[in-house]
Amino acid sequence: MLVDSSVWVDYFRGGPSPEADYLDAAIAADADLCLCGVVLTEVLQGIGPPRVYRKVRGQLDALLYLPTPREAYALAADIYRAARAQGRTIRNTVDCIIAACAIVHDVPLLQRDRDFVTIASVSKLQLTGV
Repeated sequence: MLVDSSVWVDYFRGGPSPEADYLDAAIAADADLCLCGVVLTEVLQGIGPPRVYRKVRGQLDALLYLPTPREAYALAADIYRAARAQGRTIRNTVDCIIAACAIVHDVPLLQRDRDFVTIASVSKLQLTGV
């Protein structure tokens, strides 16, 4: 399961959300958790003190890393265009890239961002969780 930064942020801040609770349970169950480069960047750029940064980076480095191949970037554009053709705008291009990475690697996405619901409606993105 690929975990979006929207869930990681809640998880690391200890903010209550059903998705962060789902992630916590998945970690406790030793589930196969993945991340991609964009999620790694988004999460790490928001971490505060160096000590916390090093700890979080170590935790994230232990996860399965999904590279984002060239075809995923073209798919991200296709996703954006498909939504746009239906009169729906995806607010963040990065979400299209994350979704495309999940689709290319055939893994579900745990997320807490309404753009992914739109993306799933116009693509093969599998959403997981609550």
